[in-house]
Amino acid sequence: MDLASYIDHTLLKAEATKDQIVKICEEAKKYKFASVCVNAYRTKLVKEELEGSNVKVCTVVGFPLGAVPKEVKVFETKFAVKQGANEIDMVINIGALKDKHYDYVYDDIKSIVEACDDKAIVKVILETCLLTNEEKIKACELAVKAGAEFVKTSTGCSKSGATVEDIQLMKKTVNNNAKVKASGGIRNYNKAMEIIKAGADRIGASAGIAIVEGKEETFLRK
Repeated sequence: MDLASYIDHTLLKAEATKDQIVKICEEAKKYKFASVCVNAYRTKLVKEELEGSNVKVCTVVGFPLGAVPKEVKVFETKFAVKQGANEIDMVINIGALKDKHYDYVYDDIKSIVEACDDKAIVKVILETCLLTNEEKIKACELAVKAGAEFVKTSTGCSKSGATVEDIQLMKKTVNNNAKVKASGGIRNYNKAMEIIKAGADRIGASAGIAIVEGKEETFLRK
């Protein structure tokens, strides 16, 4: 099993410097992680640093709250894709989902899929710790209907992150129509393996090196 290929090597702290971003790109190339995941401002830098490698460029959109209008998310997405993003991790409008404004949530996701114009895949962040099981199921169904490639548990910025139970529920809901990304609180090998066995196809983590080396993370970037 190639554990590194599951990992989106992530640095989303507001205070992240250029040197830190360059460092995680070097790490991603060394360990052959799936992608480097950053805020939109750093997309071009990451694209340049990963040039010639197989590591993808992943940019977050509507991060971390998901509460901006979909038109803003579309602008962010088009900007990120133009700057070189291969993958877009977008946060749904959680309040709209709870209000049962399902048409809006669907349009929110669909607009990002269309904005990518087949140049990037879309991962839909649900922020599962804020949702009921019924809401998680509905969000997964809407993401699949909108054409997203992944559903994702968490931003890593809310009350808690990925759980085995949520991964299992999301995997069952999307069936083979989308993949599942786990994020938030995955900081060592054992946790990563537990999440993968539950059905995760991708892991977002700042602790990628600790995970693949079987160590405890000593410095949390996210």
